[in-house]
Amino acid sequence: MSEAIYTLEATVRSDKGTGASRRLRHADQVPAIVYGLDKGTQNIALAHNKIWQAQDNEGFYSHILTLVIDGKKEDVILKDVQRHPFKMQILHLDFQRVDAKQELQTSVPLHFVGEEAAVKTGGIVAHTINELEISCLPKNLPEFLELDISALEIGQTLHMSDVKLPKGVTSVELAKPEGQDLAVVTLHAPKAAAAEEEEAPSSDEAAAE
Repeated sequence: MSEAIYTLEATVRSDKGTGASRRLRHADQVPAIVYGLDKGTQNIALAHNKIWQAQDNEGFYSHILTLVIDGKKEDVILKDVQRHPFKMQILHLDFQRVDAKQELQTSVPLHFVGEEAAVKTGGIVAHTINELEISCLPKNLPEFLELDISALEIGQTLHMSDVKLPKGVTSVELAKPEGQDLAVVTLHAPKAAAAEEEEAPSSDEAAAE
């Protein structure tokens, strides 16, 4: 992904409300807000075509972005995207300011490596979680995390603790006192095989016969 995608030009907008947002959208602008770091909430507008180009890239959702608001730069992460239910249109964006010296919490996508090898065993791969919430300093923020499932056996499950985290990155869920090591991916038996196992009589039933 080009670094240019991570820099977005924006302008401050004074008009608020549904009518103002509608007028911005008609002018091919996307209304948005920026909040965090005790600076208050700022209302901004961005060019829709630039946002539409950026939103196709996975890194847009997990990378530190630079907002250039009327010439002033702000480091942010994208926290929310509202899309039109059927039109090719972004309706609204929420950005959160980040400080290089403060840890942030955000979700990053999981990439499953070796899925073809796992499928060759005849099993069916079932993803329970496709992203992981992490905490880290902005400089340590990964665009994605990888989980190798090539050696996964039928009936086996990999959990959050099996995801290798880069230095300086922690799992928000696992760091909680009451956190759970949730399942991430499971290799299920093929449906036909599972049905045969259900239909097969148990050893006690076979002895009774």
